Amino acid sequence: MKTTQLAAIRIRGLTSISGKVESALRMLRLYKNNYCVVVPDTPIYTGALKKAKDYLTWGELDDETFKFLVEKKAEPFNGRVSDSKEKIKYNDFFVFNNRKFKKFFRLNPPRKGFGRKGIKHSYKQGGALGYRGAKINDLIKRMV
Repeated sequence: MKTTQLAAIRIRGLTSISGKVESALRMLRLYKNNYCVVVPDTPIYTGALKKAKDYLTWGELDDETFKFLVEKKAEPFNGRVSDSKEKIKYNDFFVFNNRKFKKFFRLNPPRKGFGRKGIKHSYKQGGALGYRGAKINDLIKRMV
């Protein structure tokens, strides 16, 4: 059985952000605006996404968009896989077609903007924040 993947994109900055939300964004590796990560659809990641829902948008990612994203915006991972004594294994990369890439993607701002009401309203209200389902694929294609 294949698990679904979620794509999360950070939209807003650090101004007046609470500590719990900031730590959730750091754990998701969303360090700056317009960064994107792909995570599995598990309760742990879903809880972190819901905690930071006022600063990012997310939805289900299809395979075609994921391949497009890796082709255009993936950065190769050149770091170490383990320490010098082979005791600690680092997990800062993912493998796609036998190549190692960083776990986040740096995207451009979207063509034609985020939404009618901007980045301070939820997607249901016509803005850009929160859960947007399969429409995340359209946003990613506009940001690549």
